[in-house]
Amino acid sequence: MAVSSERICALVVDDEAPARRRLVDRLTKDRQVGRVLEAEDGVDAVRLIQEAKPDIVFLDVQMPGVDGFGVINAIGADKMPLTVFVTAFDHFAIKAFEADAIDYLLKPFSSKRYEATMERAKRRLRDPRATGDHSTLFGPELVNLIAKRSKPGEIWEWIVVKTRDDARLIMTQDIDWVGGSGVYVTVHAGGEEFLYRSSLATVANRLDPFRFVRIHRSSIVNLRSIAILERRSHGDFGVVLKDGTRLVMSRSYRSHVEAMLGQNL
Repeated sequence: MAVSSERICALVVDDEAPARRRLVDRLTKDRQVGRVLEAEDGVDAVRLIQEAKPDIVFLDVQMPGVDGFGVINAIGADKMPLTVFVTAFDHFAIKAFEADAIDYLLKPFSSKRYEATMERAKRRLRDPRATGDHSTLFGPELVNLIAKRSKPGEIWEWIVVKTRDDARLIMTQDIDWVGGSGVYVTVHAGGEEFLYRSSLATVANRLDPFRFVRIHRSSIVNLRSIAILERRSHGDFGVVLKDGTRLVMSRSYRSHVEAMLGQNL
């Protein structure tokens, strides 16, 4: 499309109404944007992308149910509109996207950052040839993660816990934390404990990096299970989970947690 002759149709996908409204307000003030659509979940986003065929989509990475990557899997990366990820997690190296790619907006984003992203988007829309290579739209780290999530089993949705007589399937979203060392870990989910034969490093590599974070050399935690972070001496933190479990976050892993939160502790 040519931005100068045809106004942009934009779709904002975010389960948080205030975050969605902030982007919608900015877009509606742009004279080159003619239509702004909203979706509060991944399912609605897939429907609107298929029906309205927006030129650009601002896509929240983490949402209940079908998340941002689920939307891409449903549509197909090669059929997605120009995409800007909107996330609170600075998990990937932002510098990898700064040069000439439509990368993502890190919540809370500044007006300057938003304007720079929109200018990049408009340049891409003026030149359709630039939209053919989706590795330049999403950036190499996100492309690799999308590729992994599009292959069943690469990013675990389930952990299969085997006993002598059967195998039990535990949804990873229900896991509160994983602890251990050596060749076994203990999976803590819903007040129960399950022994699983694997190294902690292997489990960490297969869990969703937007949901789980390593807080200690012997523990990984589901960010949504954390209730309180208690400051201790020497840069360590006490981690209190919603079920009352107490863990320790060592200072060597503090930066990982801060990156997930998008804020300093």
